Amino acid sequence: MAGIARASWDYREDVPIPLTLGVPHRPDPNALVAGLLQPFCADAPAVQAAPRAADYGPPVVLASTLLTLPPTENLGRIVVRLDIDPDELRASSAGNYEAVRFEVDAVPEHLADALGLRLPSPLVVFPVFDAIDVAETAETIVAAHRTPGIGVGDTARRIADVLAVVSHADVGLVARADTGDEVIAILAATVASLRGDDIASALAAPNVDALRKLIPEAAEAVREVLLGVEIADAVAARARLVDVGLIASGTSTT
Repeated sequence: MAGIARASWDYREDVPIPLTLGVPHRPDPNALVAGLLQPFCADAPAVQAAPRAADYGPPVVLASTLLTLPPTENLGRIVVRLDIDPDELRASSAGNYEAVRFEVDAVPEHLADALGLRLPSPLVVFPVFDAIDVAETAETIVAAHRTPGIGVGDTARRIADVLAVVSHADVGLVARADTGDEVIAILAATVASLRGDDIASALAAPNVDALRKLIPEAAEAVREVLLGVEIADAVAARARLVDVGLIASGTSTT
């Protein structure tokens, strides 16, 4: 993945035209973030109101919320945040849905238990990094074939350590953000990690123009690392991405 990514960071004006392949694809300002924003739903009304357009990924729903929904409720594709015992969820007749991923928060003393969970879909583990080695923890998660998660509001050093691990793995990363600007920051940081640039600088001052100019192959390489960004107000985050030109203003929002 790193080799592919590193070979595709050129922007439109720098890309040669291979005679055997024809004209390269034009950069798509929406390709980098299409399906990346994942609305976090804290309760049943939020689940029902979650935006479902192409710009949004599957909403993140608390497992405890699923228990409150009738079996006839069709939620489609979702991410399940485990705030209850998975066995309790399995034993229920919760609403009709397809869990594309599960996720769990894990303090250090429960990390091994979290990594040992047996689930029907991939698992994202958001470890509590306080007083533990961040890179070592990320490596442990990756070695267990799980996906690490981290909040964009965490320290630049921790984010850099996690990105340094996942940029050379095949499990990806899921981030949690509070604002559209944080979404932009983690996109820029992911690009920096793949290019070998300074991640802290990318987080502090994202180069939005460079993000807009990424060719499709480069955008795909970023998406292979950054699987999703969970955010409560995904609509506002999308509006911010429209403002800076990462999403075309004329695309659908519902």
